[in-house]
Amino acid sequence: MNPQLLYQEDPTKLEFEASVVEILTLPNSRKGVVLDKTYFYPTGGGQEYDTGQIGSARVVEVYEDEGHSNLVHVVEGEVNLGLVQAHIDAERRLRHMQHHTAQHLLTQCLLRQTGLETVSANINGYSPSTLDIVGMQINKSDLEQAELLANRIIYEDRIVKTYVVSPMVLISIPLRRPPKVTENIRIVEIDRYDYSPCGGTHVLHTGSIGLVKVLKAEHQNDRLRIYFIAGLQAMEVFSQMYDTFSSLANQMTISWQDIPEVVSKQADQLSTIQKDFQALQQASIRYEAHELVVKAEEYTGIRLLRASFEGRPVNELRMMAEELKQIPDLVAFLATYDGLKLSLVVSCGEASGRDARQLLSLQLAIFNGRGGGDAKLAQGGGMATDEQYRTFLQQVNLG
Repeated sequence: MNPQLLYQEDPTKLEFEASVVEILTLPNSRKGVVLDKTYFYPTGGGQEYDTGQIGSARVVEVYEDEGHSNLVHVVEGEVNLGLVQAHIDAERRLRHMQHHTAQHLLTQCLLRQTGLETVSANINGYSPSTLDIVGMQINKSDLEQAELLANRIIYEDRIVKTYVVSPMVLISIPLRRPPKVTENIRIVEIDRYDYSPCGGTHVLHTGSIGLVKVLKAEHQNDRLRIYFIAGLQAMEVFSQMYDTFSSLANQMTISWQDIPEVVSKQADQLSTIQKDFQALQQASIRYEAHELVVKAEEYTGIRLLRASFEGRPVNELRMMAEELKQIPDLVAFLATYDGLKLSLVVSCGEASGRDARQLLSLQLAIFNGRGGGDAKLAQGGGMATDEQYRTFLQQVNLG
């Protein structure tokens, strides 16, 4: 066994003694440590690195050097050449072992259920892990069946074996995928179920995975990406979800199982209320628009309306303008201001002889505003001071 890959021999060993044989100066003023032997796992195969301690220094990353002959432990803190005690973070290691073994198992279950092969995976014990499969479609039933099958294998608590084989022996093993190396080929076997060449860390029995839950599947270029959680992370997610659902259920005085049905009914009711509100709002704005018309000024054969509404949503002004443009001889300028931006809506009746788009451009030119529309209704705006807003409508230019 390579002294740099001892995690493959015993993934449960989290404390060990080793010698610091080299201290490296890395880019960005980081410090690297090379040990004569190590149980730390480096980033690779879709699985993230271990963290922990080397002496008093914190290990924040582990990676293989360019020649793949040494593992570099990136540390924060002081470390000296010589004998040290090392410690691997137990929870992070367990989370990655649970997810990596779950990925092997779920991949095999999906293959048996759908015939679709996994081409890549990303293992993360703190956020959903993913696997990418060849294919653009997978139905919900197939995902559910694969998930159910995976959990059955977990409950059977099958042994997870690792062993190194020669190329001669390899041909007798029903591998799910071919190895990427030609010697010292390490096989991870879920007893009599899945055989995969892999250099990662794995639990010793499927029962240690706890459970696996598929979250969703989505398209990713020409592949289908499946998100899943397992083990400690799955327990955390389900605990948070249960607490959330229970809290909502208590507020609604129902059982948490009834939340989907109740929320669906409330959504329908809300949609009806919103439609009723919009109808009332439109009626109110139509009434308000006609109330404003009486304040219009006579101006060379047309009626001119200027009105400002500080802090009012511009969409309400547009609704008002839609009503005002129906009045043949009326030209209306409606402005609103939110403290930073001045918005303007202009409407022109058919008989006014004016073009709303041209009038809008004339007004917005004062403060380099922008907008657009047509001859009957145009809308735009720009950044303006409070003083500009106060005097804006008094400077209306009809061309």
